[in-house]
Amino acid sequence: MHDQPDQLEPESLVREISDLEGRIGELRQAAGMPEADLRATLDAALVELELAVTALRTVGVDQGAEQGGSNAAENERRVLRTVFQDAPVPLFLLDRNTSVRRVNRQAAELLGTSSGYVSGKQFTAFCDLATRAAVRSQLAAVVRTGRRRRVPVRFLGRERPVDAVITLARVWIRGEPDPMVVVAAGAARPPADAPGTGDGTAAATPAGRGVPAKRDGGKRAARRPEAGADAPRVPEPAAPPQAGAPQPQARIDDEAVATIVHRMDVLATASELLLDEPVFNETVAVRRCARLLAAELADWAFIDLTGPNTGPSGPGGAPGSAPVLHRQVVMGPDDEYSVEAARTLQELHPAAGTLPHDVFVTRQSALRPHLDGLDELGKAADGVPICAKIGATSLLSVPVEDGDRCLGAITLASGGEYGPFDLMDLGVVQRLGRYLALVIRAARLYRRSAEVADSLQASLLPRALPAIPGATVAARYLTATHGADVGGDFYDVFRVGDGWGLVLGDVCGKGEDAAAVTATARHCMRLGARWKSTPGDVLGIANEALLDEDRFVTAIMAGLEITAERVTVSLGTAGHPPAIVVRADGVIRSASRGGVPLGLFEDFEAGSDTIDLRVGDTLILHSDGVLEACDHARQEFGQERLLEALAGQAGGTPEEMLGAVEQALLEFCDGDLRDDVSMVAFRVEPPTLD
Repeated sequence: MHDQPDQLEPESLVREISDLEGRIGELRQAAGMPEADLRATLDAALVELELAVTALRTVGVDQGAEQGGSNAAENERRVLRTVFQDAPVPLFLLDRNTSVRRVNRQAAELLGTSSGYVSGKQFTAFCDLATRAAVRSQLAAVVRTGRRRRVPVRFLGRERPVDAVITLARVWIRGEPDPMVVVAAGAARPPADAPGTGDGTAAATPAGRGVPAKRDGGKRAARRPEAGADAPRVPEPAAPPQAGAPQPQARIDDEAVATIVHRMDVLATASELLLDEPVFNETVAVRRCARLLAAELADWAFIDLTGPNTGPSGPGGAPGSAPVLHRQVVMGPDDEYSVEAARTLQELHPAAGTLPHDVFVTRQSALRPHLDGLDELGKAADGVPICAKIGATSLLSVPVEDGDRCLGAITLASGGEYGPFDLMDLGVVQRLGRYLALVIRAARLYRRSAEVADSLQASLLPRALPAIPGATVAARYLTATHGADVGGDFYDVFRVGDGWGLVLGDVCGKGEDAAAVTATARHCMRLGARWKSTPGDVLGIANEALLDEDRFVTAIMAGLEITAERVTVSLGTAGHPPAIVVRADGVIRSASRGGVPLGLFEDFEAGSDTIDLRVGDTLILHSDGVLEACDHARQEFGQERLLEALAGQAGGTPEEMLGAVEQALLEFCDGDLRDDVSMVAFRVEPPTLD
């Protein structure tokens, strides 16, 4: 092993300049990061300037390196390997491209991993983002100039970051065409006035950055049982165990048990959060899942999904189309910078070639404990890699699949404060991805069922209310918030002889069978009005048609005889809540009750009443869903609250009156309607002057 003079051939200059441009770009990104160490970045930039000047001076100089015999080279390598492995300090051997060629046992222990895992990876992949660019520049300077350098660095250890100072030295090894770099790690020495670590905040590093205080009192500390302890330093010789102190193996076993228990708690909590809904809601489930993961396992959580209309030919797309992922939610820390970043990142959908998209397409989970590059999540609108924006040094991503189809991907990102992700983390998130997929599938099935029910319900109601001369008619229909079955409420407005008929009814039960009975009742009344003129007779025809059905129907019908002076209303009631009349002067009265529901008895007789309406008077028909709506204390809305709501809008239009009832009803039950609600309002208007 020997050093050589600085020499550079012209063809090597192209590579040097290309590498220089890449490192300068990384320095710019590092300077723009939150809590950036501008002093270290400035020093590295000056080093790059020195490199550029030196490279220009050495163009065309012959390298002239000596080449020893093969036996001598092999003997030298054998001696070097022995010395390298037995060194008492952590050592890394890097090639010209800063890829780790070999590490000794002390270095592997420093990172909390195996020598085989470290070998072949970029050395800077094990440094945090704030120091990574500066370390890369200093390594390039050592390779080029041969001058030794000392650089503060924060290693991404298995349990938590490790602050250290590394010494970089260039070496030439016989048989190797390019120089190599030996990196020796030593303990970081905090300033004498640095704060202590007894309060959970680590001392400042030589670069002036402190270990971030633990957030949320144990966010991922439970995943790493000692995350609240002081940051570990370079391993020191173990002291002899004291009497009564826990043995190292026992402590390791306790930590493993605590980690497993925490992961089990995460899965149990996820199951409870995802299933704690009487009606599956995809949006709620996705946000709950992301919030849990960002709180317990990661710094950042991304959930990307396809739309509900997925085609059979490919995951997440229409037949013959490529799958399309849409970002649903991004959860991160709650500081101002992170909240703004999350808002921006939520608008960036995963592009082809990014980790979430690849995991979605291949349906294979991916674990990146130490990131070599920062483009795994793509780039933000300003061109900065997303990993750099959020300080991510470790990623994992799992498919969201229900067994038949892949619906999306869950991606977690960590800055290394509590160590990189491991296989156990991957297993937990894989299981959670399966849970989420099943909930999403159920939610989408429920939504499709609800859409079918809405379409069927719409077919049972008039598309538009007819215009009645000298009057205004309005109607409202509110679907129950529980269940996806079609309701049994219906209303209609149609011609009856020389007048008009209003009908409103409610079929017992819900679902397709109830819908069939609803259609029968509505069309029987419309058809019966062609032969019968009184509401009682029309209801009688409907009763005969419904005797063979398994469900009964309550209904009320109003026959309207319109003259220039007044409107005479003939009411027929079949076990239904009575009609309400709101006079022009605000006085409110209820019509009489009577009759039995339709479809129960052959001997049917409807309840009857007659009311005269003047200009400004309003007739209100409503279903029992209005009266029986309940608040959280199970108290019903009732007749009195209905009359109060109508009285408050007595001077308004029929539409405004029904709107006031709807608002009062929803406020009373907090939007939780247990039954469908239907209402019809008929207002006598002043005669128009031709």
